[in-house]
Amino acid sequence: MGRRPARCYRYCKNKPYIKSRYCRGVPDPKIQIYDVGRKNAGIEDFPLCIHLCSGEYEQLSSEALEAARIVVNKYISKVAGKDSFHMRVRIHPFHVLRINKMLSCAGADRLQTGMRGAFGKPTGVVARVNIGQIIISVRAADKHKAVVIEALRRSKYKFPGRQNIVVSNLWGFTPYTREQFTKYATQGRMADLGAHVKVKSGKGPLNDKSVLIVRKKPVYLPEPAAAAKPAAAKPEAKKEAPKAAAKAN
Repeated sequence: MGRRPARCYRYCKNKPYIKSRYCRGVPDPKIQIYDVGRKNAGIEDFPLCIHLCSGEYEQLSSEALEAARIVVNKYISKVAGKDSFHMRVRIHPFHVLRINKMLSCAGADRLQTGMRGAFGKPTGVVARVNIGQIIISVRAADKHKAVVIEALRRSKYKFPGRQNIVVSNLWGFTPYTREQFTKYATQGRMADLGAHVKVKSGKGPLNDKSVLIVRKKPVYLPEPAAAAKPAAAKPEAKKEAPKAAAKAN
């Protein structure tokens, strides 16, 4: 018995039903790779970031996510090169689908019980997405903007419903705009984390790793000039009486 069409499980009708110790025997998702391309590229190599966003509140199957990943990877690798981008699938299929299998052979009415005990058994997994939620993100160089947009446009045909392509004003996969990224980089406040960065704040201990580096250097201030001491009064020399006066006395 083949898979049911995706229209049977498109809408989010019930609570999330995930794999657990109570829900066993769940098949593995079709998509196993979520990062494609040059994953170890420096943050300064790929400043452009473009997203594929969902326009509906729906469920996307793991088979559709794998098909979209292959489309984007093949097109960009063929046109721009396999090392010219880094793609990341932002949603993961955790919701478990169920099916109540019905027999269709001769004498099936004697074996099955209709709608009695119709909870069903796991048959696949899907990802639940909201309106405006990011499905796929691609970072690349500015010169490959048209190629990335075309690849994401082709991936839209693998999903039901409506999707939107959004060109982000942020630098790569970081949460900072281009102006903020340039400012922090010139200030030397960026901590490289691979595809992401962390901005050093002024908080924390004051050591060599903090932004506010404190270096205790001796400060040589000019000593205050010594006040000029008044010259000591010389003892007045006794005026010698004129010898003539002494003789007169």
